[in-house]
Amino acid sequence: MSTSCFDREDETFIVLINHEEQYSIWPHWKAVPGGWTAIDGVKGDKKTVLAYVEQAWTDMRPLSLRKWMDEQAAKKASEPQS
Repeated sequence: MSTSCFDREDETFIVLINHEEQYSIWPHWKAVPGGWTAIDGVKGDKKTVLAYVEQAWTDMRPLSLRKWMDEQAAKKASEPQS
């Protein structure tokens, strides 16, 4: 039985981000999937890249949801107070 490259501790990973500002780790030798972009300068063992993701990805909500929630809050703030 083979081990997934994502489970190997000796693998080298990169960090990816998508248009919704969601993060993923990815084996450095695999082609970056469509819709994702590699973050320049972030490459290392699993522990290193996961630490980067934990520090960078502080809001798990997708970007579109964050924008929508901000718009709703702005609308509510601009409504006349009764």
